[in-house]
Amino acid sequence: MSEAEVYDLRGLKCPLPVLKARKRLADMQPGSRIWLETTDPLAVIDIPAFCQQENHKLVETATVAGGHRFLIEKSRG
Repeated sequence: MSEAEVYDLRGLKCPLPVLKARKRLADMQPGSRIWLETTDPLAVIDIPAFCQQENHKLVETATVAGGHRFLIEKSRG
């Protein structure tokens, strides 16, 4: 599997991280992965809920300085 790209969503407030992630994932191939980097405190609720709603796999969540990172695998169908 190729290395996951990083999508920088730092500095954006709810609902922009989810809206931008949805648009980016729509252009990706099923099974491909992307890291989302956020600083919005609500992202720890919004991103997992978005993944569940859209059937994307939330592979990993990490707390980093100033925010969070989420590794998402696009749903296969």
